[in-house]
Amino acid sequence: MARNEEKAQSMLYRFREAQAAELGLGTRADRRPRMASACKSLRECERWRGEILREISRKVSKIQDAGLTDYEVRDLNDEINKLMREKRHWENQIVALGGANYRRNVAMLDDDGKEVPGTKGYKYFGRAKDLPGVRELFESRKNEEEEENQVLAYYKKFMNQGPSYYGDLDEVDGKLLAYEQEAEEEDWEEAFINVRETLALPSDTPTPKIPRPNVDVAPSTTDSSKPPPPSSKRKAGSQSEDVDMDSGGDDSKKVKTGSEKTAGAVVSQPTADADASRIHAQAAAAYIPFLDVDQLLPPKLPSHDEMEGVLLALRKKALVEEYFGDAT
Repeated sequence: MARNEEKAQSMLYRFREAQAAELGLGTRADRRPRMASACKSLRECERWRGEILREISRKVSKIQDAGLTDYEVRDLNDEINKLMREKRHWENQIVALGGANYRRNVAMLDDDGKEVPGTKGYKYFGRAKDLPGVRELFESRKNEEEEENQVLAYYKKFMNQGPSYYGDLDEVDGKLLAYEQEAEEEDWEEAFINVRETLALPSDTPTPKIPRPNVDVAPSTTDSSKPPPPSSKRKAGSQSEDVDMDSGGDDSKKVKTGSEKTAGAVVSQPTADADASRIHAQAAAAYIPFLDVDQLLPPKLPSHDEMEGVLLALRKKALVEEYFGDAT
């Protein structure tokens, strides 16, 4: 019987060693560690990672074989995913030892150029995508994508619409405003009839008009804000004053007169609004005897200057309390 030393020198033994090294099996002393963190050599980590890549390449080529049964295809796919997880562990160890970073988030694509489902978890390779349970998974995801595309195409019809779609141009022709005004008058008459029956007023009481904003105030304000024409001023000056007066005095008087008229128009507008609101309050007080006219007037809102003054006072008080403390 041959000794171990003689067996090691035989041609068959050396052929089997070379075959095992090619398949990534190797001897027991040269076997890949189970834990990647146990290897502290960067060169060895690179070597084991390359070996895993070769094994993955061989198994991916083998899983394309049409002669394999479904059970063998499932087993091969499980082994490939196990090797992928192991490769990730070795890549993490390489990064921990200061080596290159191989962990790139590159999407895996199939034959059609589409991303493989389950790229971030369990993956299917080759004939594993045609297995009975996996085929329905791919078809369901394809149907979901088609449904999402249909929903998006449906809602695209309502996107990027003009102002007419939102009703911003409905009042341009004036028909809608006329219809709304008629409906408002009908509601006003119906509400007045209810109030008349509630207050036991005579039936021949005329229906008051709907209080509407005065539109004629704004044009008068703009007209009064314009300075008077110079021709009329010259005629008035020639009748009341001497012709040989200095032109500079006339200009100053023109500016002063125009500013006075503008200020008068601005003051007259709130006065007109106040008079209109008082008239409406008096008309309402005629039907509601237990309320005074002052109680029916709209509340007086503070002006912009008054609000600025109040906010400034509060800000000053807050700064004084922040830097000097509460004075009280």
